Amino acid sequence: MRFSSETSSDGVREQLFTLDEIPGVLWTPAGAAGTRPLILMGHGGGRHKKAPDIVALARRFVTECGCAVAAVDAPGHGGRPVDQEYDRIAAENQARVAAGEELAPLVAGFQALVARQTVPEWRAVLDAIQALDHVGAGPVGYWGVSLGCGLGVPFVADESRVHAAVLGLGGALAATEAAGRITVPVEFLVQWDDERVPRAHSLALFDALASTEKTLHANPGRHGEIPAHELDSTLRFFTRHLG
Repeated sequence: MRFSSETSSDGVREQLFTLDEIPGVLWTPAGAAGTRPLILMGHGGGRHKKAPDIVALARRFVTECGCAVAAVDAPGHGGRPVDQEYDRIAAENQARVAAGEELAPLVAGFQALVARQTVPEWRAVLDAIQALDHVGAGPVGYWGVSLGCGLGVPFVADESRVHAAVLGLGGALAATEAAGRITVPVEFLVQWDDERVPRAHSLALFDALASTEKTLHANPGRHGEIPAHELDSTLRFFTRHLG
């Protein structure tokens, strides 16, 4: 892991890093020392590790919960190079939607393909961050909606260090098997008028989760219009489960 820059403001230390050509960012309390909970965040499609919503929520996790928070750019996003194969598939999917095909199955298939790359990448990032003295091997949480959900479900299913997860704005078409292997507490967000993910697909993904503690948070609004009170709920959720 190579750190390229470090800044501090309002009690939050931000470090940009690269691990095996994967660009990421780590936020911790300024002056932090010793082991603390770590929350990994997955950004949405077309966004990046320092999208405004990611940064704002990450800083709240740090200042209000004392957690470390990390985010990395998904393949083809942010500071990562263009992936010709992923771009080809995305363009082909756009053409198929324009020709009348349903969007959700195409998105689900694409996310399942990308997850085969990102799951081992995120596990490597988790290894490296937990080796840092100011983070340590404490409890781990995962937060990800939209693309962050599609890539996050298989990651949470395969990574035993994750103790709790907030997921949502995603569907079950490509994630049912992985969801059935998730047993940690989950808070699941659904936008009732989501134009990208059919409501039935989101509810099916929630139903497929094997967790004995899972809660469905449904709100009116379109994809991405998560109300502010759900972010407050997210902080309370991770405080309860990560300590």
